[in-house]
Amino acid sequence: MVFILIFLVVESFPAIRDIGLIAFFTDPSWHPTEQSYNLVPMLFGTLLVTSGAVVLSTPLGLLLAIFCQFYAPPIVASLYRKGIELLAGVPSVVYGLWGLVVLVPLIARIQPPGPSLIAGIIVLTIMILPTVTLVSESALRQVPKEIIQSATALGLKRWSMIRYIIVPTAWSGILTGVILQTSRAIGETMAIVMVCGNVVQIPSSLFDPIRTLTANIALEMAYATDAHRASLFLTGLLLLLMVVSLIITAQRFRPKGYE
Repeated sequence: MVFILIFLVVESFPAIRDIGLIAFFTDPSWHPTEQSYNLVPMLFGTLLVTSGAVVLSTPLGLLLAIFCQFYAPPIVASLYRKGIELLAGVPSVVYGLWGLVVLVPLIARIQPPGPSLIAGIIVLTIMILPTVTLVSESALRQVPKEIIQSATALGLKRWSMIRYIIVPTAWSGILTGVILQTSRAIGETMAIVMVCGNVVQIPSSLFDPIRTLTANIALEMAYATDAHRASLFLTGLLLLLMVVSLIITAQRFRPKGYE
């Protein structure tokens, strides 16, 4: 991590020196050929698509984990688990292809043009769902049996026991799953490139096209030179700092007693 950080700082330093950090948030737009390097629309796009996917996948993944661990018969739970593991192994480009061929045309029927923020949220939700589900189930499985037996002896119903005892006890592991899925969502590139439209703008609705920071790097790095290239490395540095900040924040606000 230290070497990666040093590499990104060194490569992005020409942009910091020649353009200045403030310009990346105050320039009129993102047009490197016109010496304009505003990253705000792509930062908003990244945060919106990531937040939407995490908000949808976290409760769904936790409910799936609870279902597999405490409600489903062993055979059904095994099939669910294998299906979720299969989802985790599918390459992102396959999700992007499905979104481009199936999901985007369906959205276009509702509200053109089709490639949009909502398309990115749906595809990304499916992509990161296995992470929080599998990690949460592992955390729930590791809750000591003595705690569950004690709760049962006190006469607690199954849902009350899960809600008030098991989930709080496993919260540290569940939080780890949320962090991992959020980090993956922030860094996802190919599927987002294929379904979000790649228009540099702050969306006014879920059906507007967007461009994320990762998509911007993937689309422009091949031909970028000089300040343009350095600004893309600065974008990568910003993404790394976002993930590190997320982890630090999660550690800072982790409930006491759940370590």
